[in-house]
Amino acid sequence: MPWRRLIITALIIAPLLALFAYGFMRDARYIHSPLITKPAAPFTITLFDGTTLSLESLRGKAVFLNFWASWCPPCRAEARDLESAWRKVKDQNVVYIGVALQDTEENARAFLKEFDVTYPNGRDESGRISVDYGVWGIPESFFIDSQGRITYKHTGAIRAALVETKLAEAIKGIVTAQEGKGEYQTVR
Repeated sequence: MPWRRLIITALIIAPLLALFAYGFMRDARYIHSPLITKPAAPFTITLFDGTTLSLESLRGKAVFLNFWASWCPPCRAEARDLESAWRKVKDQNVVYIGVALQDTEENARAFLKEFDVTYPNGRDESGRISVDYGVWGIPESFFIDSQGRITYKHTGAIRAALVETKLAEAIKGIVTAQEGKGEYQTVR
């Protein structure tokens, strides 16, 4: 009789353990977001300069939202490209927002200084913003149109040319169903 309990327990626990292991082995670049074409989750973030910024206040502008961390190699690889792209479009009807997560304020500030990042950045201290956007690995970037709808998602490092293209599409309200995947493996 005790061997039956052991077998039944194993038959119940084994599939759960297999599913759990499968989830940890998934690369974030291959997890599709159900958020494309949906309204972007509202948030308010305290920026490193002490001001607050809410997504709602940006309605009418295209938004590039980038989740990053100072310890993330792909984030470091894309930092100069993102700043370069920002400097080209900062006088247009677009906004970049950087969201540091799983990082200390000191390290995040050092990162921004090292790469001379001038667009608004803040920390997702509670992790709520990244949860609302389904961020699995970093870097992850979202493009939001002037109506507040997510038009494109990119997982992994992204280059300036693609940022410029996807922002131009977001300005026009063009949605890209296929998600982008960076050339680097994301860090989890």
